[in-house]
Amino acid sequence: MSSNTAFGEKAAERKTKIDALHEKLTSTVESLITGEDWRRAMEFAARFRSRSFNNTLLIYIQHYAAYEAGLAPEPMPTHVAGYQQWRDLGRNVSKGQPGYQIFAPVTARMASREPANAESWRRLARGEKPEPGEVVRTRMVGAKPAYVWDISQTQGPPIPDVPAPKLLTGEAPAGLWDGLADIVSERGLTLHDAPDAEYLDGANGMTHWLKRTVHVRADMDAAARVRTLSHEVGHIVLHDRDNVDAVLHRGIAEVEAESVALMITAAHGMDSSQYTIPYVATWASQVPNQDPVQAVQSTAARVRTAALGVLERLDTTKIPDGTPPALDRPPTRAPAINAARSPSAARAEGVSR
Repeated sequence: MSSNTAFGEKAAERKTKIDALHEKLTSTVESLITGEDWRRAMEFAARFRSRSFNNTLLIYIQHYAAYEAGLAPEPMPTHVAGYQQWRDLGRNVSKGQPGYQIFAPVTARMASREPANAESWRRLARGEKPEPGEVVRTRMVGAKPAYVWDISQTQGPPIPDVPAPKLLTGEAPAGLWDGLADIVSERGLTLHDAPDAEYLDGANGMTHWLKRTVHVRADMDAAARVRTLSHEVGHIVLHDRDNVDAVLHRGIAEVEAESVALMITAAHGMDSSQYTIPYVATWASQVPNQDPVQAVQSTAARVRTAALGVLERLDTTKIPDGTPPALDRPPTRAPAINAARSPSAARAEGVSR
């Protein structure tokens, strides 16, 4: 068999696996029928912040199947890593554990004499050196199937414990309110207390774009106040009064802001059952030029980008992000929160709740 034939067969096998993985992901997204399903998915994403939303869904569904098959002791995974990463931590995958298939990036070296011109980049062949004057960068050019395992599916010495916030009912995580208030201020808005819901026409919080103000009810416990402020920060990061299709997308805006708040607070160990997300099929069908599956995935990606951008800014104690401690790899960095904007969803009259 020639090397070209072997390469072609390997590429075809990879494509078959990727297609099967896409099909599994699509069916998983389609199963997010209720607002409660969406809430659980976003909470899971908050606990596995080092993974893309698509990969968190794949891990979630495959781990639960492993749990039902008796291969995992708990329905919720804790720390997930690849085979060699567990080996690096002195642990080995237990016999009979097939692992969870996810998407892994395929990268390539790209070269250009005009880095600012997106069309000027060319892919370097293996071992090829750039020409004089060319800038070289590594970029993602595709995806391949890879496998990860939960710590419960491995054997070996224990891994280090990571401190996690412990909250009493009604408490807010230390420093979270102040950190969110700083983001409000940096965006050029002022934060105020509102005496009660009547002051805000029945709402717990309100962002007024024309007045550049954010109000949060003062007559709630600390946990409820910080949840409300997280919601308003979600609006501030993702939406503004200048969005041209604000009215059409108000429903999506509320889903996005509430989901950002859910991820921020869940990452701090707060109870996510307080969040109420509208019926998924309803709001996902409101996005123009996208089918509901695409709408769910794009909304989740925007929410994750915004939430991780906010979390990166906060000097607070958070729950682990799903990556085993002590792995010798750089932390996953989220895009700056300034980048998490789109022409969807704020209220046209300048008020978001």
